[in-house]
Amino acid sequence: MIDWKRVDELRDEIGADGFAEVADMFLDEAEGAVKALLRGIPAEEVEGQLHFLKGSALNLGLSELAAICQDGERMAAAGEGALVDVTLVASVWRASRASLLGGLATDRAGAA
Repeated sequence: MIDWKRVDELRDEIGADGFAEVADMFLDEAEGAVKALLRGIPAEEVEGQLHFLKGSALNLGLSELAAICQDGERMAAAGEGALVDVTLVASVWRASRASLLGGLATDRAGAA
């Protein structure tokens, strides 16, 4: 679900403080995107929301979320945005978020 190697690479690239800032910003923005998908947005906007989620998820190592979003993005690009299972996207988002936050908390506790 989480590519911890990617998480470590990003943290090494931008530093612990920069990583915390990027992760917080992503988590906030991704939550908004997922809520918009669940609320029901026009089918033509689904692709853009999924593209955002996919790209950000890839940057943070959320590989399962990125894969689900990529599949949905392809469907939306083919004109099938209304068929994207947004509840699955939301479910994978919640699990990925919990796993990332749990892993980061454990990592911080180990560093203390």
